[in-house]
Amino acid sequence: MPDLLFLSHRMPYPPDKGDKIRAWHLLQHLARFYRIHLGCLIDDPADREHLGELRRICQRVGAFDVHPAFQKIRALAGMRRGRPLTADVFFHPGLAQWVADSLSAHRIDAVFMFSSGMARYAEGRPGPLRILDMVDVDSEKWREYADYHHWPLRALYRREAATLLALERRAALEFDATLFVSQAEARHFAALAPECRDKIAWVENGVDADRFSPAHLFARPFPADTVNLVFTGTMDYWPNADAVEWFARQVMPLLAGRQPEVQFHIVGARPSRAVRRLAHLPHVHVTGRVPDVRPFIAHADAVVAPLRVARGIQNKVLEAMAMARPVVATPEAFAGLRARPGRDLLVCATPGEMARRLLDIIEGRYAGLGAAARAVVQHDYSWCQTLQRLDGFLAPPLCSAVRAQA
Repeated sequence: MPDLLFLSHRMPYPPDKGDKIRAWHLLQHLARFYRIHLGCLIDDPADREHLGELRRICQRVGAFDVHPAFQKIRALAGMRRGRPLTADVFFHPGLAQWVADSLSAHRIDAVFMFSSGMARYAEGRPGPLRILDMVDVDSEKWREYADYHHWPLRALYRREAATLLALERRAALEFDATLFVSQAEARHFAALAPECRDKIAWVENGVDADRFSPAHLFARPFPADTVNLVFTGTMDYWPNADAVEWFARQVMPLLAGRQPEVQFHIVGARPSRAVRRLAHLPHVHVTGRVPDVRPFIAHADAVVAPLRVARGIQNKVLEAMAMARPVVATPEAFAGLRARPGRDLLVCATPGEMARRLLDIIEGRYAGLGAAARAVVQHDYSWCQTLQRLDGFLAPPLCSAVRAQA
């Protein structure tokens, strides 16, 4: 069985947030065909208790603790002309040495880098096949951040967008293939980096439709006689925090005026101070971390995805659709998704439009929306189906040889 070095900017377990969900399913899939040497950073001390799950499927695991705030301060203090902060935020000398030792002491047949922030660990290292999964065009995310912030953050974010795009282009040109989470995201990067066009491909996210299924029975987490709208996500992530603030302040007053029983639940770990303040608004609830988001989704009258800044495919949208819940999303949250607006979910660009569509759902005008949403997920977004594309990009001869022996 060939050996693969898998590097991730975050420990890919437990799969409780977008990037970790994708990394975990990629890792599980690749472990069927490769001996995995996993190198990763641990930015949440609670994740350490799950290392045994990774060691169960990996030949070796090199996991290095980092403190996110310290990493950011160090990156700012060491800022260099032309180098993105991202490259330093996700750099750890211990992991760099572990990578060097792995490449010298083991016969590594392929290297898989998860996210552009990890490209630094393999830049300028010729040898085994190298695949970079950028997932999203992160440089574009920083450009969009700048549009919503004032100086000095606007200037800092614009700098990060420009310097990170330069790194992304260099890495995509140097690596054997660069993957994105959707065809739309791949095409967008190809327009930004036409010199890399022939090395760009995509592998979509999926969803575990058995775990996220309407067949499961959960206790209702909401009071009786209430109408409940739910948003799920990690709440110290700025696009999520911005989304719920926009919805709570712009959409909820329009809804509450027509439907006094309506309640908005912000469900997710590590709510920022700004998110916690939203709990002081009428009809708004901030849960913080919950053991399982599924009861909140299962009993939601609708799930909302009011993101104004978003890249790629939103796992939160796929999970809600898999549980056959009506989903109302902004165009940004819908982008990259192969679904039909009006049949599988509703897409709204303004507060007024979103409030009207949610009232329609509450009043029963979209009775078939949830069933149609689940049908799309089952047909197009199973992990087994989406990850088949990975085999064609990552060392086809090696994969073929392994399959022949299986």
